[in-house]
Amino acid sequence: MRRRWLKRGMALCMLFAIYLLSREGAILTAKTGAESRGLIMIDSGHGGIDPGVVGIGGLQEKEVNLEIARYLEKELKKEGYEVLLTREADMGLYDEDSRNKKVQDMQNRCAMIQEKKPLLTVSIHQNSYEDQEVCGPQVFYYTHSVKGAALAKCIQEELNQQLKVENPRVEKGNSTYYLLKRSEGVLNIVETGFLTNPREAELLATKEYQQKCAKAICHGILKFLKTVEMNSENMV
Repeated sequence: MRRRWLKRGMALCMLFAIYLLSREGAILTAKTGAESRGLIMIDSGHGGIDPGVVGIGGLQEKEVNLEIARYLEKELKKEGYEVLLTREADMGLYDEDSRNKKVQDMQNRCAMIQEKKPLLTVSIHQNSYEDQEVCGPQVFYYTHSVKGAALAKCIQEELNQQLKVENPRVEKGNSTYYLLKRSEGVLNIVETGFLTNPREAELLATKEYQQKCAKAICHGILKFLKTVEMNSENMV
């Protein structure tokens, strides 16, 4: 008799434990879903056979781009956003036997954006100029994109402020860059500095400055998304 009651008691305990585990799992799943605020894509420019700008001291643009993209990914994930990088290593988005790797690379980046339909995309790049005195971050947007211009303004302001730029630039419209012309949705090209400027190249090679750039870009993105959200609420 006692053995029968003991078996029943154990069975009830197991059923209760299963109930608690399933309930906890359901709550966790709901919480995770609720915390996801949408997808943001980060495009790390160049990669593979394409180094981009090779600056002072042999610093390669593709390497700086990827490091800043990784830091930006972490910052955005902290804010509850899903993040997708177009590349996560030193590689291009092309087939090794492709006759025109650069064109295929750009086409594949645009295809990823079209497929994933992110809230927005930022493409990280570095700048160059024959005059080594030229420096400072600058953000580009597609000339005919109202939202692209608004995002660029937010990111440019944060870069100027947080990086303490002495001669701040303003965001600039462009209708010739491939990504800006061919990509769907909201996209900015963010040039965080000039690898041809000795001081800026030195800074961009450091982890600390790369993190500063990423945080500034993140704050600009958050400012833009908050503005979009407020405008949407006012239209309801």
